[in-house]
Amino acid sequence: MKKIILSFLISIIYCTGYAQSAGSKDAISIIPQLVSVSLQKGYFLLKPEMAGISADAAPKGVAAFLSNLLLQFYKPNVKFNARKTLSSSKSTKEKIELRINKKPDVSIGNEGYVLKVTTKKIVLSANMPQGLFYGVQTLMQLIPPKNYGYEQTKNIQFKIPCVDITDYPRFGYRGMMLDVRRHFFTKEFIEKYIHEMAKYKFNVFHWHLTDDQGWRIEIKGLPKLTEVGAWRVPRTGRWGTFQQPQQGEKATDGGFYTQEDIREIVQYAKQRFVNILPEIDVPAHSLALIASYPNLSCTQKQYQVWPQYAPDSIDDVLCVANDSTWLILDKIFTQVGQLFPYQYIHMGGDEANRSFWMKDPRDIALMQKEGIKTPAGLQSYFERKLEKLIISKGKKMIGWDEIVEGGLAPEATVMSWRGMKGGIEAAKMGHHVIMTPILETY
Repeated sequence: MKKIILSFLISIIYCTGYAQSAGSKDAISIIPQLVSVSLQKGYFLLKPEMAGISADAAPKGVAAFLSNLLLQFYKPNVKFNARKTLSSSKSTKEKIELRINKKPDVSIGNEGYVLKVTTKKIVLSANMPQGLFYGVQTLMQLIPPKNYGYEQTKNIQFKIPCVDITDYPRFGYRGMMLDVRRHFFTKEFIEKYIHEMAKYKFNVFHWHLTDDQGWRIEIKGLPKLTEVGAWRVPRTGRWGTFQQPQQGEKATDGGFYTQEDIREIVQYAKQRFVNILPEIDVPAHSLALIASYPNLSCTQKQYQVWPQYAPDSIDDVLCVANDSTWLILDKIFTQVGQLFPYQYIHMGGDEANRSFWMKDPRDIALMQKEGIKTPAGLQSYFERKLEKLIISKGKKMIGWDEIVEGGLAPEATVMSWRGMKGGIEAAKMGHHVIMTPILETY
C-alpha cells in the first residue's frame, strides 16, 4: 500500500553519483552526478574581502541568493555585494561572475550551465536564470565539506578547486513528495525541506495535502475542512498498529496551512526554481473531507478522521452521483488552482473502495444512464468529469496509476506507483507518465 513515495525514481538515480577526474588525488563529489567535469591545477581562494559578485540584470536574484549562501561562512557584517549589472569594462575586481548567454547554448537547454573556476575568478554562465541557480548549487558543493561548521570569522578563506564543468539535467521532472496529511509539518519545516531539495537540483515539490488522516489546506467557504478535517486523535508508534478512536477521545493532533501560508511557501519555492504540485486525494482517501461534510459519501454517516488507514467498513469514497460532491469539488479546485501557479494538480485516484458505489441507488442509476458496466468504469467517469473541472481552472490533471483502469481521462498524466506496468500502459496510449515504482521509491 502507498504511504510515503518520492515522486520520481529516476531522479533519485540521477541524483546519486560521483564525478572524479581520472588519475587525480583530489576527488570532486557532486550530487547529482555532473555531465562533464575536468579538474584543473590550483585553487580559487574565497575571501570575504573580495569585491563581490557581478551579474546581468536578469539573474540578479540568483546573485543575491549566492551572496546569502556565502554569508553563512562569515560574520554578518561581512558583505558579498550582488551587483545589479555587469560592468562593460574588463574589470578584475569582481571575482564571481554570473552570465546569461547572449547567444543560447542549445547543448545545455534551459536548466544547464557552464562553470569555470580558475585561480583568479569564477565564471558561471547559462541560458536561463534557473541554469545559473543550479550552477550555484554545484559551486557550493565544491567548497570542501571540512569548511562547514568552522567558527565564523572575517579572516577565513576557502579553497575551491579549479574546474571546468558542463552540466544539465537528464530529466525535466525531478520531484520529491512530502506526506503532511498523516503527520503535520510546520510552514518553517516545509520551507527547509524545499531549500534542501533545491541543493540537489530537484524542481518539483509534490505536496500531499489531503487523505483519510487529515485535511491540510484552508478552503474559503468550507470552514469544517480545517475545523474538523484537520484533526485526529493522537497516536504514535508503528504504522498499522494504531488503536481506533475511542468514545469521547478528543481530536487534538493535526494542523493546516492557511492560504497566506501557502502563498508564502509558493514564493519561497519560486525563488529556488521549485514548482509545487498539490495533491487533493479523490474520490478515495477522502475521509477527512467526508468527516467534515458527511453528505458527500454514499453512506452519509458521521465518521471521524482516522489515525491510520480506514478499515473497509468505513466509507472514505465520494459519492459520484451526488451533486453536492461536485459543488464542493468545484470550490476546492478553484481555490487550489488559484493558490498554486504550477500547471498541474494531482487528484490521487488510488485505492478506491468501489463497493460502496454498488450499494448506492444514485450511483447505480448513473451507471445505467451512462451505460457504465463496471465499478472501474464509474471511477473512470468520475475522473473524466474531474479532469474537465481541473482544465476549466487552467490546469492539467495527474493521478496515480489506478486511473488507467476503466479508461483513462483524455489528457491525464499518470504517476505509476504500483510498479512500472500502469505507466508503460499509459505511455503506450500516448499519455505523459511519471514513474514512482513502489519498490524503488517507497
